[in-house]
Amino acid sequence: MQLLTEGEEGTVFFGSGNVFADMDLPNPEERLTKAKLASTIHEIIQSQGLTQQQAAELMGTDQPKVSKIIRGRLSEFSTEWLLSRVLNMGLNVDILIHTKATENRSGTISIACV
Repeated sequence: MQLLTEGEEGTVFFGSGNVFADMDLPNPEERLTKAKLASTIHEIIQSQGLTQQQAAELMGTDQPKVSKIIRGRLSEFSTEWLLSRVLNMGLNVDILIHTKATENRSGTISIACV
């Protein structure tokens, strides 16, 4: 995280692109991945005009879990579980592994819905 400017109301920082890393939370890449998966699931539900109950049936889970996903309450869900819900919704998941750009950084995970 880089200092961008300092103002009367506090310091403004240029983020790293991962808010969880910027907040110095544990496992920031996993947290960001889960958040992106949840966002993708939410977008699919909205684009298909599904109710939470309909989405739950499609995903192979129950409505309270769909509600938690939509609200970003992801602590009880693993990345793998969220990926399997995406598969249950009829979407394909491609995983691409490639070499790191720098030696000083840990790897990153990117998710795009096309």
